[in-house]
Amino acid sequence: MLDTFLEHLGSERASVLLQVYQTTLHIVLILVLAWVLLHLSNKGIRMLRIYLSEQAGDNTEEIKRITTLGRAFRYIASVVIIMVTGMVILSELGISIAPILATAGVLGIAVGFGAQSLIKDYFNGFFMLLENQVRQGDVVEVAGKAGLVEEVTLRYIKMRNYDGQVHFIPNGIVTTVTNMSRDYAYAVVDVGVAYRENTDEVMKLMHQVGAEMRADEAWGGKLLEDMEMAGVDQWADSAVVLRCRFKVKPLEQWGVRREYLRRLKHVFDQHGVEIPFPHLTLYPGQAKDGSTPALHIVAENGAAQ
Repeated sequence: MLDTFLEHLGSERASVLLQVYQTTLHIVLILVLAWVLLHLSNKGIRMLRIYLSEQAGDNTEEIKRITTLGRAFRYIASVVIIMVTGMVILSELGISIAPILATAGVLGIAVGFGAQSLIKDYFNGFFMLLENQVRQGDVVEVAGKAGLVEEVTLRYIKMRNYDGQVHFIPNGIVTTVTNMSRDYAYAVVDVGVAYRENTDEVMKLMHQVGAEMRADEAWGGKLLEDMEMAGVDQWADSAVVLRCRFKVKPLEQWGVRREYLRRLKHVFDQHGVEIPFPHLTLYPGQAKDGSTPALHIVAENGAAQ
């Protein structure tokens, strides 16, 4: 029956039809193979990520790094497979890819001048991931913005600040990365007390509150070391400022600082330690003979006092 059909069409038309059929079959096979390769690459990268995460154990920092790199490699593998698939399909359709590559090279040079920032984004993103500067789940400050990193790609960093605002930072403008969640952090606390207070006694109270937090079941696990007292840091306008710090686990510095100040306020109230506020002294001036004129204060009702 097939022979009869081909004879009816004629040898030339049959040849064209057979060629179209073969080309279509090849393209279908190429697409199926590309889909299989995408599936296998994603599965392989995922299995490798799971294996490396298991090897890392409880090291959350290493797990975050592995997760971030896994997402980047999955993206790169997908792009490479899709590009190769497209070139092979063009070749099957009889379209020579050599002129396309040559044209792409010329256009690439022309486009490169206009897309330098985009290329810079990808290069910076690649090296940031390679050097483990930032990972998903970190709290960082880049390009004048700070927040929790929700996504890291080769082109941008997506992070959300404390107010819930989302920032997209192109990697090309990132020159400095301040990572506040790497290995450990310090909760730095500045405490101002009145000038009449005995600073040695105040520092004893500060040590006492720090020791209580260290022994507390809820907070002790967040503190890596005992409180470190720096001492008198400065003489401010209305207070003597004492500085101390706690070495804490990553991302715990803000909670530890707030809890320490809360407890210290209760202790200061119990011991009568004055927490100063700005004071204003009015000086009405002095005459040449040394006398000082009376200072008249006008009340809210307009009457002079």
